[in-house]
Amino acid sequence: MYAEVIVDVAHSDVDKIFDYACGENIAAGMRVAVPFGNGVTTGFVMRVKEKTDVPPEKLKKILRAEEDFPALTKESLLLAGKIAARYRVPMALTLRLFLPAEMRTGKVGERYRTVCRLSGQLPPIPPRAEKQLALVAFLEENGEADSALLREKFGGALKALEEKGAVIAERRRVFRNPYTGDAGEAPAHALTPAQLRAVDTVHTTDKTVSLLHGVTGSGKTEVYLSLIADVLKEGKTAIFLVPEISLTPQMLFQLRARFGSKAAILHSGLSAGERFDEWMRLREGDARIAIGARSAIFAPVENVGIIVIDEEHDGSYLSESSPRYNTFEVARLRAVYNGCKLVLGSATPSVETYRRARTGEFELITLPDRINARPMPEVHIVDMRREVRRGNPSAFSAELRERLKHCLDEGNQAILFLNRRGYSQTVICRDCGYVAKCENCDVSLTYHSEEDCLKCHYCGARYKMLSACPQCGGKHIGYVGTGTQRVVTELKKLYPAARILRMDMDTTGGKEGHFRILKEFSARKADILVGTQMVAKGHDFPQVTLVGILDADMSLHFPDYRSGERTFQLVTQVAGRSGRASDAGEVVLQTYDPDNYILRFAAAYDYEGFYAHEIAMREATMFPPFARIVRVMVTGDEEGETLEALRAVYSKLQSLYAARPEAFLFFNRMHAPIKRIQNKFRYQVLMRLAGGGELLQEIYAVCAEEKYKNVLIYVEENPGNLS
Repeated sequence: MYAEVIVDVAHSDVDKIFDYACGENIAAGMRVAVPFGNGVTTGFVMRVKEKTDVPPEKLKKILRAEEDFPALTKESLLLAGKIAARYRVPMALTLRLFLPAEMRTGKVGERYRTVCRLSGQLPPIPPRAEKQLALVAFLEENGEADSALLREKFGGALKALEEKGAVIAERRRVFRNPYTGDAGEAPAHALTPAQLRAVDTVHTTDKTVSLLHGVTGSGKTEVYLSLIADVLKEGKTAIFLVPEISLTPQMLFQLRARFGSKAAILHSGLSAGERFDEWMRLREGDARIAIGARSAIFAPVENVGIIVIDEEHDGSYLSESSPRYNTFEVARLRAVYNGCKLVLGSATPSVETYRRARTGEFELITLPDRINARPMPEVHIVDMRREVRRGNPSAFSAELRERLKHCLDEGNQAILFLNRRGYSQTVICRDCGYVAKCENCDVSLTYHSEEDCLKCHYCGARYKMLSACPQCGGKHIGYVGTGTQRVVTELKKLYPAARILRMDMDTTGGKEGHFRILKEFSARKADILVGTQMVAKGHDFPQVTLVGILDADMSLHFPDYRSGERTFQLVTQVAGRSGRASDAGEVVLQTYDPDNYILRFAAAYDYEGFYAHEIAMREATMFPPFARIVRVMVTGDEEGETLEALRAVYSKLQSLYAARPEAFLFFNRMHAPIKRIQNKFRYQVLMRLAGGGELLQEIYAVCAEEKYKNVLIYVEENPGNLS
């Protein structure tokens, strides 16, 4: 027998099939140790065959299987090949997506424990052997116990009883549970007529993809759970994706409350052992629902019956590391392979997705009303220019302060949203204008008051707070911009009795970070939750009756064609956290541009109006979905070598441009907006294509041909972040 093997080396020079001789114990999908070059490496078995064209004297033999089962399913092997071809990356790189990282490096494996019980054949034990008698009594009462516990309590008595045959030791597999809290039981809610229609439409439509467009609080989650229940009854599996790690624990508890241990969670916040065990439960079929962020689309479940992508508009579904895949594209490949339905859900779907639904490519399903017809919270737009003219330098308008006081007096909760962490955005010398910047990145540093230090939010570098300007020696160091830390500081002065929680990247370390804060707020252990966009989506807090949006303009004026769309989505999503129970909710939206059409559409919850305006503007200016933005990024340690690589790749791309100028709406090379990140110089070739398809693959091919030791060249399609 012979095996076709891809070696686990992510380099184009070895990105091909190698034949090895193998025994009958080797199967497709297995990880194997193989001799390669002058050493031994791991490989993936793509296929097992009876014949080979390789001469016998040149054929090496597989040394061993790394596991006694195929780690990769037939679907995984096929999908990896399609992703590698689509994004022009080595096959080894895409195969890795389907495995826990530590499994590949051998740093994690199955955990076992030894459990002891009485054998049923108890020989006479002399009265003086008190510990043996006590151990027997202990096992008679408890049935069985961990051997380590028994050794700790009874010492050598355990070994003596084992030698007599009185106690039997049994080695058992142990699964590390990432979230041990009791989810309880939650029976299915009776669906509303609108929810029933949504479920029925997903099942009966002839389209693979359905868009569930429902306002915040309309019951989209209950539709998802009902769809999952239906496919589980058919013996199938489900994949449920959420955009933020912060949303996975609470959704896991909802799934476990409904489906018990059938749900397993996959995300980067778990420990290596926890991630491996959850992956194994899915691979072995013990768990049948995979829930997680983007990477959970590669879960090792078979016979998939439904795939759900919640908050489908979120930018986190685009991978920013190689391979730079679009989660939706991978999900659709899986849906087609399994013959199942793919459901996209959002209160604010992306313009591209909504257009595909409106034109009939996707099934469009709407949930226009909140459950029990609860009203959407009223939005009050506050002109912050007037606050400045009135001499109010605070981050809080008079109206927000007044409504926040009323909310607290009524015993309700509030959420304050500011998409900027830290104490202040920029530290500046008021004498000469010097701005503190990171030494590794071309960005300003952010002051964090709790640690009294400056931090770079791109590379994580930390610096001492300035006592004087390093440029002019001036002592007048000031702060520009307001961050979440500063908001909390001001709130404590305004409302000293209020209990305040902060939720941002600085307060949510570890897998329990997000969940701990959300659990405390849900349990009414805090009155105000201050946070970045982590608080904007998916959370359901019945006692929240006020949402304050402190700086609605922040994302509005980014140099990105989607800045208006993202602002509309953020404002709508965070506003939807208010008034989800019996008490009416309200939103205070603070802005320096109160007449902006985006904010007006968001305040009226008018997605259709926003979409009509936005799609007309995109068509007039030929931006996605009417064109495709392609960016070739060139990054390197040395600026000279990086520029040399840029010139080389630009020259080849110019040939494509010269041959088909009508296909290019824009074509130019330039510095990236942020010229340096983590000591890497960044240049780009920016293109806007009228079409795509074959031309896009030629662009990928051009970039794949250019190889430099210390320069990375890669392609991004409609990148989520153009900085």
